[in-house]
Amino acid sequence: MLTLVALCVALLLLLWWFCTATSSRQNKSKLSSTINGPKPWPVIGSLHLLGTHETPFQAFTALSKLYGDIFSINLGSSRCVVVNNLDLIREVLITKGSDFGGRPDFLRFHKLFGGDRNNSLALCDWSALQKTRRSIARTYCSPRFTSLQYDTVSQVGIDEMNVFIKELQKLPTEQPCDIKPVVLAACANMFTQYMCSTSFSYDDREFQKAVRFFDEIFWEINQGYAVDFLPWLLPIYKGHMEKISNWAKEIRQFILSRIIDKHRSTLDYNSPPRDFTDALLMHLEEDPNMNWEHIIFELEDFIGGHSAIGNLVMVTLASIVNHPEVGNRIQKEIDTVTRGTRLPNLFDKAAMPYTEATIWETLRKASSPIVPHVASCDTEIDGFTVEKGTLIFINNYELNLGEQYWVDPEEFRPERFLTASGNVVKPAHFIPFSTGKRTCIGQRLVQCFSFLIVTTLLQQYNLATNGVAKTKPGCVAVPPDCFKFILTPRTKDDH
Repeated sequence: MLTLVALCVALLLLLWWFCTATSSRQNKSKLSSTINGPKPWPVIGSLHLLGTHETPFQAFTALSKLYGDIFSINLGSSRCVVVNNLDLIREVLITKGSDFGGRPDFLRFHKLFGGDRNNSLALCDWSALQKTRRSIARTYCSPRFTSLQYDTVSQVGIDEMNVFIKELQKLPTEQPCDIKPVVLAACANMFTQYMCSTSFSYDDREFQKAVRFFDEIFWEINQGYAVDFLPWLLPIYKGHMEKISNWAKEIRQFILSRIIDKHRSTLDYNSPPRDFTDALLMHLEEDPNMNWEHIIFELEDFIGGHSAIGNLVMVTLASIVNHPEVGNRIQKEIDTVTRGTRLPNLFDKAAMPYTEATIWETLRKASSPIVPHVASCDTEIDGFTVEKGTLIFINNYELNLGEQYWVDPEEFRPERFLTASGNVVKPAHFIPFSTGKRTCIGQRLVQCFSFLIVTTLLQQYNLATNGVAKTKPGCVAVPPDCFKFILTPRTKDDH
């Protein structure tokens, strides 16, 4: 079988070479003639260069040392440009954001969203429809600190943390146990309660399955596959594509039957919306440009945000157990503020700057990639010609771990986000949620709910592992079945 595959690849390479050699000499792409970069191999382009590093963004950083802060690279049949410094990244995301509003046309993205990636807010091309969908969500996903929505977020979080603690108490102590399902269930319930006025038992099998599939998809989106750039490999990935499509279908059915149908039967169009779900359903009736699929996919998109928070929490906890002094300092901060008489809440954030700084430092070290952009027209970056359809990689790995931006960037130091007076400060080059019009609309919920889970867990337990909790560089996701933690309940003497 392997011999047959190798022979087929060799024949394809030869065919491609003979068919394109003459035309490429006569009609060179504007991209390759204007922006420097590695010379591509036939068929695969420069994909082989990415395989020499643990993450593609490490490879991009290494290539930038050879070709400069902006360089071109062919990945399979895709023309790509990589930008590696803050000024160039700002030009792409802010100054010329309207020129780079597209997203990669990966087959996997279509499979995850009912055959059309434009059903997803994060993976769609920019359009008037997507602008409308974001505007509906903004009130709920970006609550202001002084707003009633923020009060609601805080109360939802407090209520769920009481349930979360009871669920943690069911787990074995003093031995490695898998806490990720409980963390993810808590995150999911905070999202469904806040956005849908609905929560679920942690023992609900349908709920468990939906949470697991969301987590599988989050891990999936954070991986790269050869088929993204070599679509002719699709037959080899057929089983994988069917699997991720089925995950998405199961999730959609759960949301429809357990959330949306319930809302539709009780919705009062003459009253203010009770939550985000009501707002979506009401908008469906008012806006002729919106259809039923837009509604269910938008709700799926935002409920799915709980997976990002659950994974961020797991990576943060991994950082804490790998650096015990950080966990000890967070616990002292929690004990000082709550005095052990109550659970932490969102209004404690300002009094817990070190804890907040730890989450920022986790995001910096994890350096989760910004979703690539695509040029929606012929345009320029730094005076270089960029053709319509060119895929743009934003190398925030360099922003997060480059020596020109940070002192001792490989070390885990939450205090780098604190001023001398102890206030949280984020440098301009630190953009973990991207920037510009496609910045992550749910970033405030990410900050709120991750803070609650980390502080609640560390208030109640000391954490340890057998060995080191291993995470993947350039990725805020951890595998659905990942490292385990040893939970030891804290005593009064610990506080």
